[in-house]
Amino acid sequence: MIASHAIEVDDVTVRYGRILALDHATVRVPTGRICALVGMNGSGKSTLFKTIVGTVSPTTGSVSLAGRSPAAARKAGLVGYVPQSEDIDWSFPMSVREVVMTGRYGRLGFTRRPKKADHAAVDEALARVELTEYADRQIGQLSGGQRKRAFVARGIAQEASILLLDEPFAGVDKRTEATITTLLRGLADSGVTILISTHDLAVLPELADEAILLMRRVVAQGDPTEVITTENLVRAFGLDPLEASRERREEASS
Repeated sequence: MIASHAIEVDDVTVRYGRILALDHATVRVPTGRICALVGMNGSGKSTLFKTIVGTVSPTTGSVSLAGRSPAAARKAGLVGYVPQSEDIDWSFPMSVREVVMTGRYGRLGFTRRPKKADHAAVDEALARVELTEYADRQIGQLSGGQRKRAFVARGIAQEASILLLDEPFAGVDKRTEATITTLLRGLADSGVTILISTHDLAVLPELADEAILLMRRVVAQGDPTEVITTENLVRAFGLDPLEASRERREEASS
């Protein structure tokens, strides 16, 4: 039986010592939908992502991915994670192709030797993010937007049914933003469930089926037009929608 909600976070609290990062957060993301996670810096977005993939253990509460624990979902290759740029060592001597191939590791068996099907999956993923001509370039030599697309390609090559993207639009140009948005919409149409964190409220109408507004607790979840209201943004940001969008655009251009 296929779970109606690909991602289920139930009453999760996370503490780092005395710091409260998440406070009884409950999130449901239906299968095959794009859900945007919105919140200011320090609101718990990255902690929520790490809790969902299982690299951070909740103090209380539970997480289920397609009806499985995070560890079981990772082992089955069901979940792909595109982290923020600062989480990655860009000097590591790996080519773009090799980075994307790491998405196939769960399918390679004990020898870790890629087969014809693995190379084909990587080639297709690179083509979908428009990085074929950069396949043999060292990953750190790519621009910020190209790096983001490379890690999206890794998730595609993995054939993950759940994809988590942590701030994929941060520092990218409008062309890359449009490319990623179109790509994610296509993945969702094929049944992939996507949770994506973003500061850019302007992209929500084209990108997301629903939105979650987070301030350690879930302030609101639902249709983006119902979540991104003046009242909710004041509760989460202390700003009205126009002011919030303006400040985020200024941050991106600075």
